[in-house]
Amino acid sequence: MIDVATTWQQVCEALAGGDYEQAFGVLDAAMREAHRPERARLTLLLGSLHALYGDAATTDLGAALREARTIDPSLREDPLYQALMAELDARTRGPDAAPPSTAVREASDPLARFHALCALVLMDEGQAALDIHLPASDLPVHLRWRLRSWEAEANEGLGQTADAANLYGEAAHLAQGLNRAVMLQEQAALQLQLGQPEAAKHTLDQARLLYPTRPGTHDAEDAGLNLATWHYLRAQALLNLGQPDAAHDMIREAARLETQHGDPSYGVALVRGQVLTHLGRQQDALNAFEDALKLATEADRPYANHELGVALLDLDRPVDAREKLEAVLADPEYPYQPEVLADIAECDYRLGRLQEAQLEAEQALAQGAVIPASLVLGSVALDYFQLDEALEHYDRVIREAAPESRDWVTAHQMAADVMAQQGFPDPAAAYAHAQQALAHTPDSDDWHVTLQEHLRKAEALLSQQGGTGGRMLN
Repeated sequence: MIDVATTWQQVCEALAGGDYEQAFGVLDAAMREAHRPERARLTLLLGSLHALYGDAATTDLGAALREARTIDPSLREDPLYQALMAELDARTRGPDAAPPSTAVREASDPLARFHALCALVLMDEGQAALDIHLPASDLPVHLRWRLRSWEAEANEGLGQTADAANLYGEAAHLAQGLNRAVMLQEQAALQLQLGQPEAAKHTLDQARLLYPTRPGTHDAEDAGLNLATWHYLRAQALLNLGQPDAAHDMIREAARLETQHGDPSYGVALVRGQVLTHLGRQQDALNAFEDALKLATEADRPYANHELGVALLDLDRPVDAREKLEAVLADPEYPYQPEVLADIAECDYRLGRLQEAQLEAEQALAQGAVIPASLVLGSVALDYFQLDEALEHYDRVIREAAPESRDWVTAHQMAADVMAQQGFPDPAAAYAHAQQALAHTPDSDDWHVTLQEHLRKAEALLSQQGGTGGRMLN
């Protein structure tokens, strides 16, 4: 006679070691020998196993639930059955699905509570999911890391990014092999969102060691696509650390792996465009952003259009850029509306619409887009020959921008130039601006000669005032 609890324990032991084939084999053998009540329960547990495969297994999950209730109609009242039905409904209807009942969320069976939690996360009911009392120790080993992953997803949906990153770290600690690598990559993705590229790079270093050197045929596609994601995230980390050449190598490998094991993705195309922008290859960047737009979902389109607009601005095509940016501004859900408004102000400035540009830039500044808006306001003030005001805007950019970033260098260049136009009223400050800018301006840049001239004149004035004592300033 088949004992359901013993069979499930054997299944969980196989799953803990990552042997899914053995787990399915144990269940299949037991169901062939079991009497109807036990077979119905085992079929329900088979549904739990299918659910681990996510959206790809909704058909198998639905079939298992139908078979279980056909064998034993009373299972309709079972908390595990109801939780799995809720998860199936959530996978097919999302937020429109019916949430699991309070009785299911508080069921004595931890497996039922686990699937209820999954259902609530899939319905975008993250807080309700987190309110379910479910210690990881109550679950079999193969579900413990998955619990942390679902909790991380719930926190992420609630905007609690730091908590989500920590939970993915916990999930990685509980997982093994490729699953651990994937959890580390999820953590790294959130570390990038949190502005922690060095931490993300360290996390990715750990993940890379977990990939098999020669994956088996069965695992090759999953490993290949996950490795593509690893290269995609690594490219972002390196780009944020100021290493665009290394980032370019990474994103090219991500694209190659995607093509080999699946299909091109929006994310890889978008990051490729960002990397090419930093490398000064503006036309290639534009092509990449156009690819990203073709691959984008409806939710991703504003991001791709924003990048396209900026790339068109870099190519000095303000009319085309404005068209893309206006499309983004029309989406009230896009989180970077102030930055878009500042970019539109830049378009209008280049088109000679100074009043419109100033008004848009002031609105963008008030809404929080300090750096791009201040750069536009500085340009407008210069055109009106309001030099003191222009200098205030560039000083604000220097304070707010990341040191050595393109905006930071531009602001130092412009501040030195404004002070030169003013006749060097503060030669020490002019010298400092020119020196900072010159250190990050290539010899081939037109600014290089101009900055050297500003340095020379500021130094001469300082020498006349006895300000340098014959020494170069730092």
